[in-house]
Amino acid sequence: MSSNFPITSTRLSQIASDACTSTLSSATAYAHDSTASWNNSIINKILQSLISESSSPYNDDSRYKFAVNSTIIQHLSDPREEGEKESDGAPKKVGRRGMHSASGAYWNNEQDGMWSYKFEGGEGKGMDVVVSVMWIGV
Repeated sequence: MSSNFPITSTRLSQIASDACTSTLSSATAYAHDSTASWNNSIINKILQSLISESSSPYNDDSRYKFAVNSTIIQHLSDPREEGEKESDGAPKKVGRRGMHSASGAYWNNEQDGMWSYKFEGGEGKGMDVVVSVMWIGV
């Protein structure tokens, strides 16, 4: 991860959170048929903000090229029978689908970089949303 951010990491977090929140505001649960449009909306909102905030006030061109990835992961459904317990009497816990993602690049560490973000607002809707942003100085 680079320390040479095109905008602050705090602002990147706010942009990603706002994009996810507004896109998923009407969603109540994971819906496979909606994931493509959700991902497209999240990506486009983030790109618009990044381009706007990294451009010079005298020139519409950004000093960076950006790549944004959005991944939506469905939580496993609850396979337990009503009231099912572990052998020690505790309620059975449901596992979650595992996921690991990594990125790498060969570039100029002085001006290029990457950043990732996990949207916490997806938890209550049965999904995880992970966003990554890469920038390359031009």
